[in-house]
Amino acid sequence: MTPTHCDEKIEGHSYKDYAYSPVPVSSSSAVSDAGTPGKESVQLMNVASGKELCTTMSHTVGTTCYSEDMAEKGSKLVQFLAAAAGNICIIATGAMLGWTSPVLPVLEETGGPLDKPISKDVSSWIGSLVPAGAIFGSFVAGYLGEKWGRKQTLLFSTLPFLIGWTLVASATHFAQLYVARLIFGLALSIPFTVLPMYVGEIAETSIRGALGSFLQLFITIGLLYSFAIGPFVSYMVFWIVCAILNIVFFACFILMPESPYYLLSKGRKDEAIASLAKLRSKSEAAVQKEADEIQVMVEEAFRNQVSISDLFKVKANRKALIYTCALASFQQLTGINFVLFYMQDIFDSAKSSVPKEEAPIIIGAVQMLASAVTPVVVDRLGRRMLLVLSGIGTTVSLCALGLYFFLKDVQNATDVVEQISWLPVVALVIFISTYSVGWGPLPWAVMGEMFPSNIKAKASGVTVSVCWFIAFIITKFASNINFSFGSYTTYWLFGACSLASIFFTVFLLPETKGKSLQEIQNELNGVAPANPDSESGSKK
Repeated sequence: MTPTHCDEKIEGHSYKDYAYSPVPVSSSSAVSDAGTPGKESVQLMNVASGKELCTTMSHTVGTTCYSEDMAEKGSKLVQFLAAAAGNICIIATGAMLGWTSPVLPVLEETGGPLDKPISKDVSSWIGSLVPAGAIFGSFVAGYLGEKWGRKQTLLFSTLPFLIGWTLVASATHFAQLYVARLIFGLALSIPFTVLPMYVGEIAETSIRGALGSFLQLFITIGLLYSFAIGPFVSYMVFWIVCAILNIVFFACFILMPESPYYLLSKGRKDEAIASLAKLRSKSEAAVQKEADEIQVMVEEAFRNQVSISDLFKVKANRKALIYTCALASFQQLTGINFVLFYMQDIFDSAKSSVPKEEAPIIIGAVQMLASAVTPVVVDRLGRRMLLVLSGIGTTVSLCALGLYFFLKDVQNATDVVEQISWLPVVALVIFISTYSVGWGPLPWAVMGEMFPSNIKAKASGVTVSVCWFIAFIITKFASNINFSFGSYTTYWLFGACSLASIFFTVFLLPETKGKSLQEIQNELNGVAPANPDSESGSKK
């Protein structure tokens, strides 16, 4: 850029065409030394072109002012790597959740390593104690994420996971499996609470939705991992291949940077700048402006000490909590756990020739492939559109399943049922696919975007607790609901909830695509953007 003199016009414009914005006193990115007597630093912004022209004005007459283009292109690769490394913990979580699919039938038939076979009731408790542990563990996870930091808390989750697998390995009585599954619930709550916070804070706006939707993709990888290995190996080999995933996570994620938001909240600015530079693949000087903006946002958020009651007293927090808890509730009320629980019944009803060991593998593969779509399209189509499309798919497929079982179990329409024997499997595939594109990943992505730094840990704990409370109820009492009301009624009930999720998304849920974390907070507070044209342009 050509140097200019302080008393000259720049590129045909007078200085009246430029907006004056002082560089923050705390910023170390000022071109001149703010501590030098007789000099002051200002920033001149070309409103017409959007380019920033920095010049140093001197009280000394005749001094020439120079501006330097410090822009660096950078890269998003490290952000993708950090999000992927963090989500290896989610793969381990998915493998742990999928462990029951091949193992519980063995424990019910022969007892496996236990002293005797277990009952159906014991089996249901083993399956449901993970979400029960997560209900309370989410509050612990939120506290640790705020106290220790996002990275250290996620790394810590390795310990309870390994304790749980040790108990599984040495179990000779089902009570020990109860304890192991409760500990797994505590361990699971850590990544589900803290990882969305971490990913939301390290990601640039343009890829925040994609990285936030990794959680659903990676958990389906973990489920498929269990479904594909568990039926074909021994009890001992299976727990080893599941437990090793936690060690792989620790080895990979320990190399990743901490959240710059957390570091700035603790006054560790140099570390935050270094973290931001690594995440953006830029020099520290090039990320200084972004670091200053984050610091202003964090300082404003942490100006007052907050308690969990502020989630309900502060307007923006209250609205965000309602949105995220509703999203988490609808995620479970689509009936995903119920459908997966009775997946084999659906295959049997269709008189499918697929062996029971292979059916979960097929569904796991469908889940994984569908979940891979969301990171690619979410920052183009937006959260709301994908949630609406997902809600339509789950509603239609659940109603179809309910209709099939109504004709089969109530109407005894044998001829009709035989003619549409293909319907339950097709409906199941549509349900899994559409759920995995929207309602599976996006509640977690939005949760990482909605709250300011000072309340995010507490809010995430509440949201995750609500999610797993509903999951516990559905997982534990699915068989009771099915027995009392019939599977068709249950499918239709979940279909009605899916329909309600569409109306919630269309009429109540705000869109977060293309908005910075500060813009989201402004919208929740009812603050109009200072420059609407500029904001709308950032969303494109």
